[in-house]
Amino acid sequence: MNRKELDPDSSPQAAFGARLRSSREARGWTQDELAERMGYSSTHISSVETGRKLPTLRLARSADSALGTGDTFERAFRKVRNAGLLEGFPQFVDHEAQAVEIRLYEVGVVPGLLQTPEYAAVLARSAVRRGAITSDQADERVALVAERQATLVRTPPPMVFVVLDESCVRVPIGEPAVMEAQLARLVEFAELPNTVLQVAPFAMGSRRPFDLPIYILTLPDRSLVSYAESAHRGHLERESTFVLPMLTAYHQLQAEALSQAASVAMIEQLRKGTS
Repeated sequence: MNRKELDPDSSPQAAFGARLRSSREARGWTQDELAERMGYSSTHISSVETGRKLPTLRLARSADSALGTGDTFERAFRKVRNAGLLEGFPQFVDHEAQAVEIRLYEVGVVPGLLQTPEYAAVLARSAVRRGAITSDQADERVALVAERQATLVRTPPPMVFVVLDESCVRVPIGEPAVMEAQLARLVEFAELPNTVLQVAPFAMGSRRPFDLPIYILTLPDRSLVSYAESAHRGHLERESTFVLPMLTAYHQLQAEALSQAASVAMIEQLRKGTS
């Protein structure tokens, strides 16, 4: 039988496959035996071991359970997933999970923290059709959205300030039922005691201080971190000299945006058009 040798240093995906193979062989198991213990086909296990198929979070956790490796494969999986994300975003997600205050401004689409699974899936499938990501990466992108949203229900929860460009609530994503459910989710979010939701209307025009999405996090030690991205790159900023002016601009954005009551009224009106 031909055996494909992997260079673990060539990519996180190759490192994952090589580690899975070596852990299996150290126990004297065949691919069939490991596959049975993990609940996968031997063909699937072979594809992951040889780097032909990306691992998923479920597979990584199944491997840890079957092989008794703690969270070794889950951590290895995160390196695989992070390799496909924009620079700075994995570190941002780590900070986001610890932040005591989250401020964000989004353009064009509802931000991940507020997306329904169906809305997230439509965006992921669209990226697959464009050839930007694979089907496996699409599944992980949706899973990451759900994983990030866990920060909203931790104890104590963070304060979350959201300003959405009007395009976020007007651009239809998916079937009308998907968009209606997403708009309903925004209304539910606005009702939480630790959240503020505002819409920045098109009429703001040049008074809009940001052209691109921006996130500003207040960490437990009260230090600030910002994250901004374009279509091809992201930037995580920890230097207060640069972050503080962004915070000031964000406060100006909030002052110019619609109130939460007016924003919810706009969203409710748009919901009527989707049902």
